[in-house]
Amino acid sequence: MQTRLRSYLMLIMMGLAVYFSAFNAIAASQYQSNEAFISQAFNGSGGEAKVLWLDDDLKQAVEVILAHRFNKMRVRYWQHNDETVWIMDEIGKESPITVAVHIKAHYIARTKVLIYRESRGDEVRHDFFTDQFKSAKLDDQHQLDKHIDGITGATLSVRALTKLSRIALLLHAHVVQ
Repeated sequence: MQTRLRSYLMLIMMGLAVYFSAFNAIAASQYQSNEAFISQAFNGSGGEAKVLWLDDDLKQAVEVILAHRFNKMRVRYWQHNDETVWIMDEIGKESPITVAVHIKAHYIARTKVLIYRESRGDEVRHDFFTDQFKSAKLDDQHQLDKHIDGITGATLSVRALTKLSRIALLLHAHVVQ
């Protein structure tokens, strides 16, 4: 009897392990690699990987946009001539969303969700949503000069993409004069 009970418990534990690992794999979806986005943004050229060290004023401006602390001293980006690509993460509801923003001439050329880890709200990855960011720039208050329509059920993901777009434009202005 003891052996049979142990076998059943082992089968249940194995089944739960398979179930949760499959759920975890579904929860994080990669839609494009960093390298592929960078190459596409710069027409086949990889651009030059660079690092922007944040001074206190710039870090504070980033934190105002995020509405929470930013615990990084530097941000990695890629540059080709006067164009930049910024790949950053921001929490949607519970998990980070990895977003790439391509800036050209102080305007957003393209925004793309590279990895989405939330269980819902992934509509923000579609072109119908991200195309709204095209041609957006920052105003004097570090707000986008375009209205971004939200998506019902994806409010926090929409906010995350909007914040990251604003930060990319802000940082771009510091590295490209």
